[in-house]
Amino acid sequence: MPTRILPAGADPDAVRSLTTLLSQLPDAEPQPPVTDSTQLVDTLARLAAESVEELPEVVVVHERIGPVPALELIREVALRFPAAGVVLVTSDASPGLFAAAMDSGARGLVGLPLSYEELAGRVQAVAQWSAGVRRHLGHGAETPAGPGGTVVTVSGAKGGTGATLTAVQLALAAQAAGRATALVDLDLQSGDIASYLDVQFRRSVADLAAITDISPRVLADAVFRHDTGLALLLAPAEGERGEEVTERAARQLVGALRSRYEAVVVDCGAQLSGAGAAAVETADTALLVTTPDVIAVRAAKRTVRMWDRLQIRKAEETTVVVNRHTRGAEIQPALVRRITGTALARTAVPAAYKELQGVVDAGRLHDLDGRSTVKQALWALAAELGLAEAGQQPSHRGTGRAAVTFRRRKE
Repeated sequence: MPTRILPAGADPDAVRSLTTLLSQLPDAEPQPPVTDSTQLVDTLARLAAESVEELPEVVVVHERIGPVPALELIREVALRFPAAGVVLVTSDASPGLFAAAMDSGARGLVGLPLSYEELAGRVQAVAQWSAGVRRHLGHGAETPAGPGGTVVTVSGAKGGTGATLTAVQLALAAQAAGRATALVDLDLQSGDIASYLDVQFRRSVADLAAITDISPRVLADAVFRHDTGLALLLAPAEGERGEEVTERAARQLVGALRSRYEAVVVDCGAQLSGAGAAAVETADTALLVTTPDVIAVRAAKRTVRMWDRLQIRKAEETTVVVNRHTRGAEIQPALVRRITGTALARTAVPAAYKELQGVVDAGRLHDLDGRSTVKQALWALAAELGLAEAGQQPSHRGTGRAAVTFRRRKE
């Protein structure tokens, strides 16, 4: 079968030369070139919407492309379309750029001026890698069609604001709505998802940190399948192992999960790590959970400013969720939005800890009663984010996939 290759670059002469050389490769089928980053992503999205098999096996990105810089573009393509291998063509073949390209998700680098032997060898290797990925994906019943699933990160403005509670309930709502859902604990030193869901586990996210190609089979071996149907990827039991999970490892992990699950919810905790920063940067939605008190709101503002300074996430691209909200509180959600400069979730989570205490102490957060106002609010938030269906309500029996009821919304 011919190898489909999509060249991308803004310099017409460079792209013409690249396409000519690609057409000389054995069993190569160059596609019409694209001239900018927007056209490339739109083309891949259109093909992926038909089928993953419609994607080209290899995407060749010339360093002269815009308006999005080449490495940033490669990162987006690698995360959204993991079945397509990306090769960077560049005049800078230094070890530093090579490492940066690999960190961004490129499968190879070819130096300028172009060499037939180097280009042929790299394209062939990437095409074989892409074919292997597609074989694995073809065997996964949970693989969604299109560019991949939705990734939502949940971070706490400070410790104790309810980020883990929020992440767990969002994931349970998505799973109950019939979406194949993964819940990831990237609070690497002090993650508590396993405790909240009464899980004893052997494998953790740290076990995937050193793996350069996370295939669906490797991923399936690492996740813990919970009784609710959730696929759990947990923080290491030994907190010091969290240092093994680098920014690069987190990017690869998020990309692998996005390709296999329809919904991926990541608990990033309240302490910023390289892994957490990578997840927040690449997420479709980044939530920041705060409580309506001065200390927590100040912490939320500091976090938003830090994310902006480090170019992780702009304030307007971050969504704040107000937890433990009461109507009589001096600090109301609208004030939190003005102070932080962020978007604000329409759903505020009420202060009702007595509803939670029993299931939290028992490590059975998934058994929280459907009549709980906290649970109803968090499932409404899941619908607001597109993770669940509008009007979806948990039954009184728990949160398994069968334990879901729907109410008709008033017209």
